[in-house]
Amino acid sequence: MTHRSALLNGALGAAARGWHVFPLTPAAKRPAVRDWENRATTDPDRIRRCWAAGPFNIGIACGPSRLLVVDLDVPKGDDTAPPAVWSRPGITSGEDVFAALCERAGEPFPFGTYAVRTPSGGSHRYFAVPDGTELPASTIGTLGWKVDTRCRGGYVVAVGSVLDGSPYRCEVDEPPAPVPASLLISKEGRPSRTPQFTPGQWAHRMNDADAYSRAALTGEADRVRTAPGGRRNATLFRAAAALGRLVAAGTLPRDVAEGALTDAAFTAGLDEPEIRRTLASGIARGANERTAA
Repeated sequence: MTHRSALLNGALGAAARGWHVFPLTPAAKRPAVRDWENRATTDPDRIRRCWAAGPFNIGIACGPSRLLVVDLDVPKGDDTAPPAVWSRPGITSGEDVFAALCERAGEPFPFGTYAVRTPSGGSHRYFAVPDGTELPASTIGTLGWKVDTRCRGGYVVAVGSVLDGSPYRCEVDEPPAPVPASLLISKEGRPSRTPQFTPGQWAHRMNDADAYSRAALTGEADRVRTAPGGRRNATLFRAAAALGRLVAAGTLPRDVAEGALTDAAFTAGLDEPEIRRTLASGIARGANERTAA
């Protein structure tokens, strides 16, 4: 079987489970199309036409698929030590943090749900959001160290995709289990139903910004979202600095700026620690420039 055939079969297999798929850039995690959440599909004919055009990796749009996927990452680069709140024996990765959250909630670790092993050694655990239940927002680090969630406004890379020469592999081939209560527990152990801002929530708060700031936010987020490989972090820094000046001027709420750029940077393929560091330094640079002016 050729590489392209394997990717097509992976996309068709995900769609057969009722999961809405869309193309990602070959050998990468960036969407290959705009408006990917609305263009994601389960139609086999559309999928065949799309993957006939190139060896695209496979994205699953979690919201339309009514999935909540828990992304349990592993330390890498300079981000090897957990923050103080999670600095305890046995906590070395997102899986350890999620196990602790499950224990705190009085639930077993969900070994029996559909699970994928990522090329970096992390894992994605899939959960079903029941019909009639409001789709939760995607989060980055809200539940705990190295624990992100993908649902409304988020996507995951599907089995069969390849990154840095290594595939995403199915580890547990069972139907997604119902969303566990542990996903509603915050890192401090309190119930949490207020995850980070999603694009829809930012839209509701955009009235707090003036027209110029709203246009600037949209433009900078688009630049980050479509930044080419090797320039994504620098583009995020420049965008954060530009918006930081507006934050310092009081014309743009900081949480809206951070939320929009975080979503754009994640879509572009940056990881959580890099996003947080770059946002903090970029917004601080912009604020300092505004003060100096």
